[in-house]
Amino acid sequence: MVRSEPGAGKSGKGKNGGKNSLGDGKGAQSRSHKAGLQFPVGRIHRLLKKGHYAQRVGAGAPVYLAAVLEYLAAEILELAGNAARDNKKARIVPRHLQLAIRNDEELNRLLGDVIISQGGVVPRIEAALLPKSSKKKAEEPQA
Repeated sequence: MVRSEPGAGKSGKGKNGGKNSLGDGKGAQSRSHKAGLQFPVGRIHRLLKKGHYAQRVGAGAPVYLAAVLEYLAAEILELAGNAARDNKKARIVPRHLQLAIRNDEELNRLLGDVIISQGGVVPRIEAALLPKSSKKKAEEPQA
């Protein structure tokens, strides 16, 4: 049976128990954590390299892209959450995403060609189909 060193268990912290060479208790930090992001900077960097979008990918490109994607996701989720609350629902469904995107001018322009499955359509009645106002009839002189 092979015995491992103490502190080199499944925690992923290695033999130093999460301490760097200075011993100050600060373990390795992900690039997402350093940038203060939730989206995975390392994964985005890997996918940018793997996709052959360019010969070389700088260190700042995946951080910037992760920040942009996180911002867009947060914006859409906030608006969809508001739409869900307006419909007295606690869960966001594709209909709420559709309403959030189509009611926001900039997101609608960005995702104009996107079809959201089970999203439905935004309710709208053409002005020509609405009944004529009774005020206009009262004001017009009878001939």
